Amino acid sequence: MTDNNIHPIFERMLSKEDKEQFLNQKAKVLWFTGLSGSGKSTIALGLEKALHKKDFLTQVLDGDNVRTGINNNLGFSPEDRTENIRRIAEVSKLFLNCGIITINSFVSPTIAIRKQAKDIIGENNFIEIFIDTPLEICEQRDVKGLYKKARAGEIKDFTGINAPFEAPQNADLVIKTENKTIEESVNEVFNFIIDKIKSDL
Repeated sequence: MTDNNIHPIFERMLSKEDKEQFLNQKAKVLWFTGLSGSGKSTIALGLEKALHKKDFLTQVLDGDNVRTGINNNLGFSPEDRTENIRRIAEVSKLFLNCGIITINSFVSPTIAIRKQAKDIIGENNFIEIFIDTPLEICEQRDVKGLYKKARAGEIKDFTGINAPFEAPQNADLVIKTENKTIEESVNEVFNFIIDKIKSDL
């Protein structure tokens, strides 16, 4: 339902292209998906530093950070997960329209949820990156102790244990981290995206 008192001014604002020209880069949304403990956030932060060194302006959005702020009223039910990703996609779109390269790190466990994000952001600006780490490796790391709690029944609807994770069928990039260092994974992402974010000018 649309409020008749809302009058968007998007068409009168400076364009994404104006901002990109100012920043000398092409804005994209890099969407990292994978199990908890797969290395998403670590790779995202490593990529942020690598891009910063090359004078790219970026913004990292991370699941834990977002849930302590804009989405602190949401739980982990299927409905709340969907709303969580919807809000993140809308925020990402705002950064995108400012010409900023947005690096998102979210479990985003279902194909439908990730499609929702892609539809909001736009297919041409959305790069899906699957951090493909086996469940047993994620459990071995278990830095936050979440898998242990999920196995003990202390956390319900935990992805990979008692809630499903649907791996992407056609991710733009798949990073298999099991036998790679963090640096190798970061470099693989960097090399994949660099030509996509360089300015044509």
